[in-house]
Amino acid sequence: MTKEREKRLRIIDCICRIFVGLVFLFSSFVKGVDPMGTAYKIQEYMTAWSIGSLTFEWALPFATFLSVTLVTLEFLVGVLLITNSLRKLTAWTLLLMMTFFLVTTLIDAITNKVTDCGCFGDFVKLTNWQTFWKNVVLMVPTLVIFFCRNLKKKHRTYERDILIFLFAVAAMVGFAIYNINNEPVLDFREWKVGNQMIPESDGKIMSYVTYQNKTTGEIKEFPSEDLMKYMEDSTWAEEWEWKDSRVVDPTVIAAPGFSMIGIDGEDYAKEMIGSPDPIIIATSHDISEINDNGIESMQRVKDIAEQHNVKYVFLTASLPEDVEKFLNDNKLGDVSYFLADDKAIETMLRSNPGYILLKDAIVKGKWHYRNYNKIRSVDFEQLD
Repeated sequence: MTKEREKRLRIIDCICRIFVGLVFLFSSFVKGVDPMGTAYKIQEYMTAWSIGSLTFEWALPFATFLSVTLVTLEFLVGVLLITNSLRKLTAWTLLLMMTFFLVTTLIDAITNKVTDCGCFGDFVKLTNWQTFWKNVVLMVPTLVIFFCRNLKKKHRTYERDILIFLFAVAAMVGFAIYNINNEPVLDFREWKVGNQMIPESDGKIMSYVTYQNKTTGEIKEFPSEDLMKYMEDSTWAEEWEWKDSRVVDPTVIAAPGFSMIGIDGEDYAKEMIGSPDPIIIATSHDISEINDNGIESMQRVKDIAEQHNVKYVFLTASLPEDVEKFLNDNKLGDVSYFLADDKAIETMLRSNPGYILLKDAIVKGKWHYRNYNKIRSVDFEQLD
């Protein structure tokens, strides 16, 4: 191989490594910040997929371990690619991972058994076909990296490569474990602190349209009912062009499929979430998985709520008879409970149990049960 050709290959290889490495770092971060969300997605795959009579539900208890393993492996490959470390090992690992992802997402796109692969967590949602074609695109630089794997580095850096390897593994494992034991440090879900869960309006369904001035680039939003008077002006119609529209429905909660079903069968979601007074909702997607520390936290948060005269309710996906027994057995018998879908509850909080504070339909706080003591510092009287 001539020096000129080798130089070109090194440049192409470097561009491909940086591109794929950045994609893997981004993918691992947005999943690593919420490893329980990734674990739930893995469980969804295990439940939905089978090979003939072979099912994968036996592996459900390992979902969290597999989640941490996946995000760590993605992060490790991303770091090794960008730092040009352990070239052959990285190239083989990348090729195997991309082949697995490509085949999996193709089957997923054809069968649609799982509607969202979760490859970028909750930060970016892609359709199954979008995910597949994304992997097709990534496979091109992956093959370049693989075929360039034997290009020798100018200096032997084996010790450096091992240190980078160990640092990458330790960093992501530590990051993922922290986010498992706490609510995610970054929240990309509907129930993010500060979000308005019920649109502000006077009770009417309102629609709005957004127009942009062709000359100045100014963007304005108008109520649809006022648009006609602007359209009557031919000059205005020539200067402005339509960009977007939206509908505000005060009867719809900003979390698709969410409900809080009472023992009478009625949905109290809007009443509870939209309460003008502070309300703490303790959540559990499965009460059988609540440990002793979780139970103790529920009792302590109940005491905090009573001290501040704050409404305290329990939301779960378990059966009513099991819920009543659980509450009575754990000195929580006077706590009102509501039922919801387990996926909706897992979207609210990753902790089991977890706590969410709302006022006027705005999320004021969220806590993992391990951090329930932080609720003591909340000034319930001064909540905006």
